[in-house]
Amino acid sequence: MSDRLFKLWYEEPPGISVWQPLSWLYGAAVSARRAAYRRGWARSQAVGVPVIVVGNLTVGGTGKTPLTVWLARQLRQRGLEVGLASRGYGRTEGGLRVVAAGSSWQQVGDEPLILHRSTGCMTVVGSDRVAAARTLAAHGARVILADDGLQHLRMRRDCEIVVVDGTRGFGNGRVLPAGPLRESAARARAADILVVNGGPGSGPVRGVPAELAAAAPRMRLAAAEARQLAGPGRAQPLEAFRGQPVHAVAGIGNPQRFFGDLRARGLEVIGHAFPDHYALAAADLAFGDGLAVLMTEKDAVKCGELADARLWYVPVEAAFSEADSLRLLESVTRKIDSFTAAGG
Repeated sequence: MSDRLFKLWYEEPPGISVWQPLSWLYGAAVSARRAAYRRGWARSQAVGVPVIVVGNLTVGGTGKTPLTVWLARQLRQRGLEVGLASRGYGRTEGGLRVVAAGSSWQQVGDEPLILHRSTGCMTVVGSDRVAAARTLAAHGARVILADDGLQHLRMRRDCEIVVVDGTRGFGNGRVLPAGPLRESAARARAADILVVNGGPGSGPVRGVPAELAAAAPRMRLAAAEARQLAGPGRAQPLEAFRGQPVHAVAGIGNPQRFFGDLRARGLEVIGHAFPDHYALAAADLAFGDGLAVLMTEKDAVKCGELADARLWYVPVEAAFSEADSLRLLESVTRKIDSFTAAGG
């Protein structure tokens, strides 16, 4: 069912959809909720420090987590104490929890674990993101980065960053379930910053207004090496895997991007796609041929107990041109400065 929907959303040309009546209902509910906050019938709550939300408008991965890591590192280099707030999707426990380097992904979620390990920033997970952000502020955070909180309107935000997949764009332009959009594509105009991840580099992005795409900083996900899960975690260049096929495993929002990136590095890939946040089991990795298995970092944090010499993961980092990096950081720091100047 998932594969069929993604084909409908991103590959088939626009036309009459049997899902359209449900999309109208869904879109009406989303619009009504946003109108309630706009008119003051429901109220967003401040947390005492500036909040920067990194989110997307579509279902599936767009690169929010690597961008959040990049931004946290950049702000820390500028002397800001950064706190990270996340829902912690897929975790088995409720309530607020502070993420530690040794936390299990079942307790805190896979993406928050990557965020904390990659940045060293205090990270709090909880379905109540206002409470999570206030906990971070109480522990000294001077700016909060909220990973995937665009639709969490109860938390007041000072800067919204929307990440768009440069290849998929907004798909057929419809909201769920007839299309991939969580909100109308027009919502992109209300964001403070639009970031395009991947794609042809410049030019149009499917479904994104041309002037927004033209002005958007362009991000790419860069991978230089693979790291072995077993033992001390030795690293080797991706080019070392050329010469024979490799299995590639991805339980992320867009597995084909991972497979495509490996193929672009000259690897002969046998792809195995799983649902987003999927918990891999030993049987999922038993291919019976002894070939190397490459997976994403998001998968690797869930495979510590499965590690053997075949298993490697490929960490990626967000990268920008110097001009786009400066432009993006200037936009974010302006929002932080405005909050400070206004006295919070």
